[in-house]
Amino acid sequence: MITNTSLEYKGDLYPSKIVSYEHEGDSIFFNTDNKVILKVTILRDSLIRFRFTTKGYFSNDFSYAIDKTQLHGYNFLEVTEEETYFQIRTSKVKCKIQKADLRLSIYDLNDFLILEDELGFHWEESYEYGGNIVKMSKYAKDGECYYGLGDKATQMNLKGKRVENFATDQYAYQKDQEPLYKVVPFYIGLHNKQSYGIFFDNTFRTFFDFCQERRNVTSFWAEGGEMNYYFVYGPQMQDVVTTYTDLTGKPELPPLWVLGYHQCKWSYYPESKVKEITSKFRELQIPCDAIYLDIDYMDGFRCFTWNKNYFPDPKRMVSELAEDGFKTIVIIDPGIKIDKDYWVYKEALEKDYFCKRADGPYMKGKVWPGECNFPDYTNPAVREWWAGLFKELIADIGVKGVWNDMNEPAVMEVPNKTFPMDVRHIYDGNPCSHRKAHNIYGTQMARATYHGVKRFAYPKRPFVITRSAYAGAQRYTSSWTGDNVATWEHLWIANIQVQRLSISGMGFTGSDIGGFAEQPTGELYARWIQLGVFHPFCRTHSSGDHGNQEPWAFDEEVINITRKFVSLRYQLLPYLYTMFWQYIEEGIPMLKPLVYYDQDDTQTHYRNDEFIFGNQILVCPILEPNAVGRRMYIPRGEWYNYWTNELFIGGKEIWIDTKFDEIPVFVKAGAIIPKYPVQQYVGELEFDELTLDVYYKNGKEQSAVYEDAQDGYDYKKGRYSYLSLRNIGKEKELIIQLHKEGKYITPYSKYKINLIGLPFKVAEIEIDNEKIEFDKINFEQNNFLLIDKEFNELHIVGE
Repeated sequence: MITNTSLEYKGDLYPSKIVSYEHEGDSIFFNTDNKVILKVTILRDSLIRFRFTTKGYFSNDFSYAIDKTQLHGYNFLEVTEEETYFQIRTSKVKCKIQKADLRLSIYDLNDFLILEDELGFHWEESYEYGGNIVKMSKYAKDGECYYGLGDKATQMNLKGKRVENFATDQYAYQKDQEPLYKVVPFYIGLHNKQSYGIFFDNTFRTFFDFCQERRNVTSFWAEGGEMNYYFVYGPQMQDVVTTYTDLTGKPELPPLWVLGYHQCKWSYYPESKVKEITSKFRELQIPCDAIYLDIDYMDGFRCFTWNKNYFPDPKRMVSELAEDGFKTIVIIDPGIKIDKDYWVYKEALEKDYFCKRADGPYMKGKVWPGECNFPDYTNPAVREWWAGLFKELIADIGVKGVWNDMNEPAVMEVPNKTFPMDVRHIYDGNPCSHRKAHNIYGTQMARATYHGVKRFAYPKRPFVITRSAYAGAQRYTSSWTGDNVATWEHLWIANIQVQRLSISGMGFTGSDIGGFAEQPTGELYARWIQLGVFHPFCRTHSSGDHGNQEPWAFDEEVINITRKFVSLRYQLLPYLYTMFWQYIEEGIPMLKPLVYYDQDDTQTHYRNDEFIFGNQILVCPILEPNAVGRRMYIPRGEWYNYWTNELFIGGKEIWIDTKFDEIPVFVKAGAIIPKYPVQQYVGELEFDELTLDVYYKNGKEQSAVYEDAQDGYDYKKGRYSYLSLRNIGKEKELIIQLHKEGKYITPYSKYKINLIGLPFKVAEIEIDNEKIEFDKINFEQNNFLLIDKEFNELHIVGE
């Protein structure tokens, strides 16, 4: 009999001295005398993985985040033993590991200290659940700044903040509220003009503290699992982001129509209401490519069903909408109604596909249909089954995309808003509780949805959007920032969130334009549209509880502003498509905060508002009411005001006057910006010209235009056109050089070239060294010329 005993609280535990090490291929194992093992793996010269275990052996190595199709390799690896430390050297960095306690430090090859452990790895045994609470702390350098972490409603620079990662349904969240819908445990550190990244690949609830608790210490920890993180060396932030995006993966190219404008509401029904909305867009000549159906299209909120009272013939309706240029997107949630007469429920029950509690009963929770069970998307068989459910929606009815919502997973009327932590998951052969699976549940649902939509949309490309996501979800889906609010503060939040997600590998995102909850004024809606058209995903969405939020719900002025800016987005579609191509090919984020664009300029380190759209357009939204202008920072270099063509010298903060129908937009000097004519939907028009806006610069600038058939997979067989454009400006000369890659033949035959900012009067024009008469190319002095697209060099000479 045991009496008068209590469990000893051990507190934090630490690795002891190294007693042995082994070098096996790309990995080095360090063993301590208290059974801690550190495995250091060199994936690239600038990408190193650090994995710790406290039990003397490693569990199965499995991650949903890592893109297993990526090939890694290093150029140089050397391990040496010194008196007090081991040193691992690559062609980019040196890592020193202390023999006494496994603490490590990382240097560049010039012995500049990039990152250094404070306490380093330590842990606390978890008596309640088993395993460990794993912790890591590192010194912060003077002036060090921190960025990334995905979906955070706070300042761009995270210095002084503590954040939490636990996917949560946060209806009408506020500034600085934690946690939110997405989990991206990746941050970028910047000090002394050197950038590095840390990706903490742990799916348990995690926390990051950026010098809040202690001013010179940054730490991160998890409630379970392993201390398993990747160090990414820059030294440029561009290198860090690209390497991380390669590690966790990139999406496939969406069809061009997905980059158009989308309209959504909770909810558009019945069919007559949907047709009323789509007809009004065409009547007002506001371009729109997609209309969304929220939960009310279903029969009693049962997924994969239709309410035949509201939508008596879905296939006919979807076909008629398509004839008018609208693609139909439908919502699908994870909660499957408990109903013995419901075919989806019966199939899942027969196959034993629902999540279970620890003692065996199915996980049951209330969502829109009432009491529901929930598929375990961490089971490959469940994902395959789920993918097959989309046949009727996609192949038979003709729906073009699927919207996954409530997949944090969200559960109503329970204190923690989600599953109990004892729910069990297959986790692809690594059985676990919901503590480990929670943060990846939404991603695995989106993954299954993506494979289903892709299977039945073929030979067209799929479109999927999800609310909840973990690092790597970008391989399968786009996303948005969740249930925001129609306030000026939320307009500020949306601007930062989408920038932050873009440099966190999850580039294809946007916000609910105008705010989901509550009702915007016409001014707020107009300002949000002006920002939203410069986000990769562009959709108005709102809760019907608070009134109407279509562009015509306000006044004529707001209608005109909406038309103007949505039309501008459609003109810029080839520029946006090129941005996306560079994202999937090279891991370059589509939106770039100013600190990403120029990290050496310390004035960019705390800027929130301004961002670079693509590579050459600077955008600064208006974020307060009654504004007649604003102060903004123009990054270093030369920039043209898009509206006036006035040239500005950057590297300073300036006041910019604006009108209600404008926001500050600038184009980098030397840029060549491609434009299409305004269409009411992608594919509406056949046109014989591509407009190229050429901005003069005394110097050189590279631009590009990517084009293909706008849908389908021929581009993967080389049937694309990638046009590299080199702009060379001199005092009295302008030279434009073209080089085309790919086998796709663009349907237009001419370029309409707008010459902007020329400092001289044109005296002579040569195309491929042949002098051209002005009247043959419709040249208007210092304005534009129309020339055949088959040329290699355009030479413009001034008087």
